[in-house]
Amino acid sequence: MKDVTIYTTNTCHYCNLAKAYFKEHDIAYTEYNVGTDAQKRQEMIDMTHQLGVPVIVVGDTAMVGFQESKFAELFAA
Repeated sequence: MKDVTIYTTNTCHYCNLAKAYFKEHDIAYTEYNVGTDAQKRQEMIDMTHQLGVPVIVVGDTAMVGFQESKFAELFAA
């Protein structure tokens, strides 16, 4: 199983949708709240060159935003 990391904020609707999807499909993940963690926020910016959340990392691949079909494709690859 691939490692999954999600960078979130407290007010992000799509972050909540992604986490609900993970829970529904029993996908373990590590969450970093970039609204409160400046170091992880900078890590996310360095990776994506932007501030938009969620940023979801599956293995070595990062995607900005949450689209269920795209996530499923990344997770299966």
